[in-house]
Amino acid sequence: MTSPTTRVQARPRATPEYRAYPVQVVRAVRLSPHFVRLTFGGPRLAEFGYAGNDQRVKVLLPQPGRSLADLPTGEDWYLRWRQLPDHVRPTMRTYTVRAFRPQDHEVDVDFVLHGMNDDDHPGPLSMWAATAGPGDEVALLGPDRPGSGRLWGAEWNPPPATGRVLIAGDETAVPAMGAILESMPAHLSGVVLAEVPTIADIPAWPTRPGVDVRWLVRARRDTHVARGELLEEAVTTALSASCDRRAPLAAVPWAEDDDDGALLWDVPEYPSDRSGDLYVWMAGEAGVMKRLRRLARHDHGLSKSTVACMGYWRRGASESH
Repeated sequence: MTSPTTRVQARPRATPEYRAYPVQVVRAVRLSPHFVRLTFGGPRLAEFGYAGNDQRVKVLLPQPGRSLADLPTGEDWYLRWRQLPDHVRPTMRTYTVRAFRPQDHEVDVDFVLHGMNDDDHPGPLSMWAATAGPGDEVALLGPDRPGSGRLWGAEWNPPPATGRVLIAGDETAVPAMGAILESMPAHLSGVVLAEVPTIADIPAWPTRPGVDVRWLVRARRDTHVARGELLEEAVTTALSASCDRRAPLAAVPWAEDDDDGALLWDVPEYPSDRSGDLYVWMAGEAGVMKRLRRLARHDHGLSKSTVACMGYWRRGASESH
């Protein structure tokens, strides 16, 4: 029997809650013609739940002439955010946490500057990031405690039996691929395929034994390859060299998804211990990712539990939530 003075401690929650962290730009560093790194800082980041790898957060940008006071709070904030008038509702887009320094209360986010000498149309966050400077305010929506996995917005999750990896993506996936590469266990080997607009956009990633990083540059001298073309060719070659194709392809069931305009997001919920030793992680434009997913799972017979394929964006569309 519990005495009146005995305190029963509640079990800590295993799952995070998401909250908006008001932050300011601390530093802005132009990394290349198409990339800028913004460092966000603020005392509330002491409570930020870091997951590492390809962790996603939402960046909420006030409308011109307005402030973060427009951002609703409380459990029903998202519903009230959607109900705000267009000229008041803060713009929200998804980005990858490139680095987190808890001791400094700082988060780095790398932004792709669409529309810089290419055929893209820049969105509001890309346009803002191109000229952002110290003191500019946004909010970061993220978990309230450290952790790992999908509940923290991180999809990189190789099955236990994985020995080799194939990581592929366009420039929108480069920040996530860089973070994954830097934290990848030493026993993993494989290939990283990264498509970027220009040679000047190739970052200085650390070399890793057993990992072959191949940069696919669309613009070379007087030629300009269509977006995704080099990536599809490179992934086709890499899968042909990595996969065992002795099993009949007819044994692999497949059904095409309906193209309803939604971004492709096909990630295994629970990787299997019985999966093969090759794990595939791919992210980028949704149309390209849909073709690459079919290539991996149908043409090469890879298990659903070993292929993570994510449409970070869709050509001609913008993220609205």
